[in-house]
Amino acid sequence: MLDQDFCSFLEYKMGETFRKSNREPIRHFWCDGVLLPVSEVDYSKKSINDKRQVVMTVHIGFTGQDIYELTLKFGRKALSRYARDLDISECLPDHESDDWWDVDIMHRTIWIQLD
Repeated sequence: MLDQDFCSFLEYKMGETFRKSNREPIRHFWCDGVLLPVSEVDYSKKSINDKRQVVMTVHIGFTGQDIYELTLKFGRKALSRYARDLDISECLPDHESDDWWDVDIMHRTIWIQLD
């Protein structure tokens, strides 16, 4: 499910992942909040199933206060779990790898690929 608990989990996971990254300057970024879309329609089961992603807002950067657009992409496992109202936090890959996310500082965008 996409709810405040998941947003808090994702905030923590992003901070941990950034700290352990070899990417400069991302390794010095701080995450200070992940926000759901304003409209629940944007993260409804139908919308997620049709688009296979949701666009959210995240506060990150050196102070954690820069606003970035976060695209959360749903893989097969995440889609299946989301459709059944199950927790999708286990669909985030291991923080040891960094091929499941990217940050574009110039355009202030992030994407994260769920399993």
